[in-house]
Amino acid sequence: MNVVTRGIKNALRSPLRSVAIIAMLAISIGLIVAMLVARVGVTQKINEVKSNSATTVAVRAAGIMGGMGGGDPLTADQIAKIKATSHVASTVSTLTDQLGTDDTNLTSSLELGSFGMRMQRFESSNSQTPQPQIMISPEGESADTNRPAPTPRTTITGTTNPDSVATDGAALTISSGKTIDDNTTELVALVGKSLATKNNLAVGGTFTAYGKTFTVQGIYDTGNTFQDSGIIIPLTTLQSVTDQAGLATSVTVTVDSADNVARVVSTLQSALGDKADITSQQEQAASSVASLQSISNLATTGVIGATIAAAVIVLLTMTMIVRERRREIGVIKAIGGTNFKVIVQFVTEALTLTIVGGIIGLGVGVMASDSITQLLVSNQTQSNERPSRQGPGGFGGRAMMQIDQSIKDVSTTVTPLTFASAAGITLLIAIIGSAVPAWLIARIRPAEVLRTE
Repeated sequence: MNVVTRGIKNALRSPLRSVAIIAMLAISIGLIVAMLVARVGVTQKINEVKSNSATTVAVRAAGIMGGMGGGDPLTADQIAKIKATSHVASTVSTLTDQLGTDDTNLTSSLELGSFGMRMQRFESSNSQTPQPQIMISPEGESADTNRPAPTPRTTITGTTNPDSVATDGAALTISSGKTIDDNTTELVALVGKSLATKNNLAVGGTFTAYGKTFTVQGIYDTGNTFQDSGIIIPLTTLQSVTDQAGLATSVTVTVDSADNVARVVSTLQSALGDKADITSQQEQAASSVASLQSISNLATTGVIGATIAAAVIVLLTMTMIVRERRREIGVIKAIGGTNFKVIVQFVTEALTLTIVGGIIGLGVGVMASDSITQLLVSNQTQSNERPSRQGPGGFGGRAMMQIDQSIKDVSTTVTPLTFASAAGITLLIAIIGSAVPAWLIARIRPAEVLRTE
């Protein structure tokens, strides 16, 4: 019987002890695999957040928000500068306007409560005839019966990407019909579900705005009452019918990498000066990535700790076995066995125990990796929860919600690299665990062992 075969058989020489050792090794190696998988999944999510969620910059015309304010729209020249900025991957331009009763035959689907009436109580202030200031009662009703109550306006948005109005950053949900071509000047529109219901509009129906007849190409549903009370048309169409060629109230910029966001923001601030308000998701994304990075560091620490624990288990086990078999080792050496052959036998025994434990641990780790990863992410995100901050137009709040939701969605995949890493660590455990026993074996002298025993 050669030394390798003898080593394999010796690994099962004491079944009870072997099972206990294999079980401990399986737990340690299973934890190693789970932590490796978690680290890979979190690293992939960090890269995803950096390349997607953390790369948005909002550029708004100074003094304008959501079609209101007193500033000037961004000009075609300013928009060209934004698009030409280094590291800008793409842009979405938007022009927003408010349709009054003189601009359209549509009736707004928004009902003015106390807040709405307060916001629009000066609607008739442009009249040449002096009007008494309207007073708002606590119930939201006009206290001045000599002046007509203000009527809500309908928001109309011209955009190069209809999906940009979705509240969750996902594709705009079209409940009926189809989306519009964003590069056309045709008089077509997407109408919000609430507005369409209020005006009995369906796909193929028409309405007037700015003295033009628009065809309803689709009905959209964002699940947001305010957003579903609006109209979306191609940017070039709104620019044309409002005589605002080349203008936009905001531009959403996507940067090629989160690492370049600060540089892009600085460049845009220098190029546009006080003509634009610029905000980014950089701080929010940095905070979220930091929480993911802490999970990655924890997973790395877990791998190192479990590797050390498994190596110590093998080391102590093999040291104990060598001490128990001193007489056997002495006899083998006395009848001609070399140190090399004896060491190979015991290393094979250690490898057998470690590999069996590794195979079982690999299965355990793969099955438990997803649960462990989600537990780590859940605990970390809960401990780092913070109120979302609203930027201009809700940009900060929406961005924060998108990023927070993104980091919670960490998927785990066992890649060939993970298997290779686990196999390499298993081999390392066996080597480390066999080092000291091999040194002890080399020091055993047959004459001393046989004389004392």
